[in-house]
Amino acid sequence: MTAEVVGVRVPPRTGSHDARAIKVVLHRELLRFANDRTRMITMLIQPILWLFVMGTGLGTLVRGVIPGIDYRTFMYPGMISMTVIMTAMFSAGSIVWDREFGFLREMLVAPVSRGAIVVGKCLGGAVVATAQGVIILALAGLVGVPYSPILLVTLLGEMFLAAFSITAFGVLLAARMRNMQSFFGVMQMAIMPMMFLSGAMFPLANLPSWLHVLTTVNPLTYAVDPMRQAVFGRLDVPAQVNAMLNPGVTWFGWRLPVIVEIGLVAAIGAALLGVAITQFRRAE
Repeated sequence: MTAEVVGVRVPPRTGSHDARAIKVVLHRELLRFANDRTRMITMLIQPILWLFVMGTGLGTLVRGVIPGIDYRTFMYPGMISMTVIMTAMFSAGSIVWDREFGFLREMLVAPVSRGAIVVGKCLGGAVVATAQGVIILALAGLVGVPYSPILLVTLLGEMFLAAFSITAFGVLLAARMRNMQSFFGVMQMAIMPMMFLSGAMFPLANLPSWLHVLTTVNPLTYAVDPMRQAVFGRLDVPAQVNAMLNPGVTWFGWRLPVIVEIGLVAAIGAALLGVAITQFRRAE
């Protein structure tokens, strides 16, 4: 007697399946973040220490040199960026965690494109990082930044764009890695120099030529500067102080408009997303 072989039909991949996959991955990232209060707190400690401890200490050194403004006000956009960037990178690193515990393989056998999984991961990381940055936004009044609705909405949009680009970069790094220790090592090696060279903690005016070049080629510079320009646009500071602390990014003497900087961040994020999807397809 011949046993009948039952065929298995795999449903085709469609746009609706991919859209649902993006939604599911995004929802999972939000649930993971909401249930991890330790992560929420630890991701805030470093920027708050930099802002209120380091900012206060440095402010005593420049109090007579930069009149009319608290140095913590200058550092505030940089600390927003630090919060968003570190949270986004940790969100991207969860791919390595999922790979170690086998959950990633379960997602990969689903009838959805791997690009949809990456897009969902990047959107989830961006939303989580932006939500974390909102907590730093709530501290604006403590460092002399006004609670202007237009300013807050502008910063939210810029935070989300920066977070999406950084999450795409993190997914690109995590696509081939097999353990969390390797990912965190590479993350620190890549992110910390970029953070220090972004102008988050020091003005971009009157830098040595070699340091000016490094800040100009650093992608994070173009994420931090629009936030600083948005903040300084709502402050009443002397023109000389504004030129010293908020010089913008210049290319051969031309100061880049904010819209160009935002466009660069968006283009870099799109390119990183495309490379991340390519790497993710080859990873398993």
